[in-house]
Amino acid sequence: MAILMKRFTILFACMALVAAALSLTAAENRAYVIQNARIYTLSSAGILDRASIVVVDGKITQVGKSVKVPSGAQVVRAEGLEVYPGMVNAWGNIGLTEIGSVDVMSDTSDLGTFKPQLLAFSAVLPASEHIPIARVNGITSAVSAPSGGIIAGQAALLHLDGWTADEMAILKSAGMVVQLPSSGGGRGGRGGGGAAGAAQAGDAARNVQRQVAELSELLEQARYYAKAREANPETPRDRQLDALIPVVKGQTTVFLQAQTARDIRSAVEFGKKEKLKFVIQGAREANKVAELLKKENVPVILDSIVALPSREDDPYDARFTLPKELAAAGVKFALTSASASNVRNLPYEAGFAEAYGLSHEEALKSVTLYPAEILGVSDRIGTIEPGKIADLVVTDGDLLEIRTQVKNLFIAGKDISLETKHTRLYKLYMDRK
Repeated sequence: MAILMKRFTILFACMALVAAALSLTAAENRAYVIQNARIYTLSSAGILDRASIVVVDGKITQVGKSVKVPSGAQVVRAEGLEVYPGMVNAWGNIGLTEIGSVDVMSDTSDLGTFKPQLLAFSAVLPASEHIPIARVNGITSAVSAPSGGIIAGQAALLHLDGWTADEMAILKSAGMVVQLPSSGGGRGGRGGGGAAGAAQAGDAARNVQRQVAELSELLEQARYYAKAREANPETPRDRQLDALIPVVKGQTTVFLQAQTARDIRSAVEFGKKEKLKFVIQGAREANKVAELLKKENVPVILDSIVALPSREDDPYDARFTLPKELAAAGVKFALTSASASNVRNLPYEAGFAEAYGLSHEEALKSVTLYPAEILGVSDRIGTIEPGKIADLVVTDGDLLEIRTQVKNLFIAGKDISLETKHTRLYKLYMDRK
């Protein structure tokens, strides 16, 4: 028996040595240098011509015209090419829905009005065909958010690469999604007339007040519950209230969804009253309350700007010029392309904003640095700087132009294949005999 145990010990020791050797080899193989490119760092370093980036073990270690190339590093020759930080889609449902019109292929919402304990992360499908299609356009990370009810649950921030949701997760919980009740005021801006219209408006207002009161009461319960748990750890657990503790303590972001100017004002008032750490999501009329957003230092995550005007008396380009107006007012914002099948259009959202007056630098930052800052991960992603995660896009032209092609893509320092369902089908039918 002792001899047998000794043999097993030797065997396990050998296996450990082999595993360590393989791990070391893998680490060595994950060193890259992107040479002689035009680098848009989006940091204080600005734009660097004929410069290089060194990536080791998933992190950027050097950026500049004179870098030391690690032994065994794989070289990406980028003469005449451009390098950008990977884009961040700050709102959407990628990984939660495949074909929106087929119920069993969509897992974006659940039953109930208040569901803070639900995690979008737990429903993400890493094998979604939308993911490789999005990343070959330069998107390296994205928020996947739940919907439905007043508290829909918790959104996740994901890298668009990984065998499992755990591998993909940058933040398993990027924040709580709250759809504040609204009394209306959408496209057209018309309501009913006469006594019937006034009665309907009054009913809607009372319903909104009731729902907001219910939400406030739930948050107050969470505060008392948190104190009770701190005073006595044996206090019976409540999953719903447990999930709200970081919210009421201001430790996690709350995405307050609001579209009209009136609803945005109400959302800001609610967020301040409840002492929340909050962001406005949607915000199609944010320009009408830009002064308030600037004063309260509230950032916004915009819905797609490539859309029709919200009201019939708005100018045709009201949505197109929204980013320019927010930038002029000093309001921080992120552009998005929310639908899973349209996340790939994120660079064109920024390109559209630039075409309607936003500067090129601000357009780039609205899909890289600013979403990273709003989501609280700018220390990890959003710019090209030493110490940051190596989410990098190598292109043959301006990242925001539709004719530009992505030549190389790195996510967390991994050189990602540019194959998609589109390229597979193209090859399949081109090779047909």
